Amino acid sequence: MEEEMHTDAKIRAEIGTGCSPRGPGCSLRHFACEQNLLSRPDGSASFLQGDTSVLAGVYGPAEVKVSKEIFNKATLEVILRPKIGLPGVAEKSRERLIRNTCEAVVLGTLHPRTSITVVLQVVSDAGSLLACCLNAACMALVDAGVPMRALFCGVTCALDSDGTLVLDPTSKQEKEARAVLTFALDSVERKLLMSSTKGLYSDSELQQCLAAAQAAAQHVFRFYRESLQRRYSKS
Repeated sequence: MEEEMHTDAKIRAEIGTGCSPRGPGCSLRHFACEQNLLSRPDGSASFLQGDTSVLAGVYGPAEVKVSKEIFNKATLEVILRPKIGLPGVAEKSRERLIRNTCEAVVLGTLHPRTSITVVLQVVSDAGSLLACCLNAACMALVDAGVPMRALFCGVTCALDSDGTLVLDPTSKQEKEARAVLTFALDSVERKLLMSSTKGLYSDSELQQCLAAAQAAAQHVFRFYRESLQRRYSKS
């Protein structure tokens, strides 16, 4: 598709480096990831996108409460903790979206009558928080060795008043945007696993944002591979 090729050409900066200056739709922000940070969880990861940072821990497969037990698959729970204060409506909504994404890829039938819990702690929020949470959750699940049919990533797009598309927007860009859309995509066929939208946009703009997210996802998954290669190649 011509539109997808044009979008991919605009995302030409390598992950880990940003365009300077960072223009509209120019590139994703700097990424950084570190796994196996925590000793108590079965898997953990810290994920950084620009100045947005999330710490994730995965517990399980482990024993599950009888009231939450599912006889033919694992029970998957997601807990999102804000930087300060108690979880509110926004956190509960994000928990549901992240859980739905994880359930779409985790092979829970391999561990029936068990629980898999993903705990996410927001360290800093400088925009594109849901996408950063998704990326942190995926890397923590990989670190825990949880079986999955594919990896997944989150990409956020913002549309400003004149329709310009901005990938991986900051908090300021999100506040000024006419619409903010977050997509979760798998690593096999870039299929859409989940979407969360806010604001006003047309059908064509939705398709434009999805195409941009699919193109950006290739760079995120490449960063995943490079991050894992660096970790496991250490002697």
